Amino acid sequence: MPTPTTARRRSTGPSIEDVARLAGVSAQTVSRVANGAPSVRPVTRDRVLDAMGKLGYSPNRVARALRSGHFGTIGLLAHAFDRTGEAGITEAVLEAAELEDYTVTLIHVGTPGAADWQHAARRLSQRAVDGLVIIRAEESAPETLALPPGLPVVASYSRLVGQYPAVAADQVQGVRDAVEHLLALGHRTVHHVAGPVDSEPAMSRLATWRRRLLEAGVAPPPPWPGDWTPQAGYAAGRHVATDPDVTAVLCANDETAFGLLRALHEHGRRVPEDVSVVGFDGIRLSEYSIPPLTTVQQDFHRMGRELVTLLLGQIRGGETPGLEPVMVPTRLVVRASTGPPRR
Repeated sequence: MPTPTTARRRSTGPSIEDVARLAGVSAQTVSRVANGAPSVRPVTRDRVLDAMGKLGYSPNRVARALRSGHFGTIGLLAHAFDRTGEAGITEAVLEAAELEDYTVTLIHVGTPGAADWQHAARRLSQRAVDGLVIIRAEESAPETLALPPGLPVVASYSRLVGQYPAVAADQVQGVRDAVEHLLALGHRTVHHVAGPVDSEPAMSRLATWRRRLLEAGVAPPPPWPGDWTPQAGYAAGRHVATDPDVTAVLCANDETAFGLLRALHEHGRRVPEDVSVVGFDGIRLSEYSIPPLTTVQQDFHRMGRELVTLLLGQIRGGETPGLEPVMVPTRLVVRASTGPPRR
């Protein structure tokens, strides 16, 4: 008949003593392996890990947090996880955190407004996290977020870049490369379908497009408004299709470019013979549009990895990084949607 101690142990799963007994080591050695201590011989570590796997033992993170002061968890705040940038960066943060034995708590922000970011930050303060990744907090400032004092924070794609340690894609170089590519093909000017006015990346792309044309001695034409969606590109495309003077268009992102391509196709305008089209982001589908889309590729996975590296440097090493963002290069990928204008 099992004793109360044995029955209790069975109900709560294998203990550290059970692992130690199977591995033939002390409980202290099991604890050092569980906490990632470097002072364990590889052969011993493998034996302990094997015993953990056989018994289904999982170290108690709460107990470890009480001992070490760390929870092994990163918080991630974002407004729209389904958007290209947020989705790509989030995926990379999850992968990079897992490699470092950290979990990620995702906290969704309902709207872009500052009030919802404040609410999300209050919810975060009730969670056991060691640090925070913020993606695209367009209408927030550090004072409005009211984050827990001393909490390590990194940011990307937001007005918080320059306020916290940050990682950013080189938007400026990406747009310059795209505009210069189209001008070099012989287009007299480049039109632009912009992103939303409340987006820092969209406004950076708009300003760089306008500045590069002025540098080339070209008066920038009025941009068409957009909101990152194919619908915005489609609406702009109907105007482009009726204007034979438009021969080259830079879209704020790839999805907008897909909508533009459809509108041009429906109105009998050929790409690139009549109109050259360039997107921005370099999403996987851009290679499979008709024709394949020339685009500025952003390395979202590298951005996510850099964010985790920057954050863990603060959490583990107490590093105080500067506020100059880590800049991730973009790359112009030339495909069949761009070519010389018709003479």
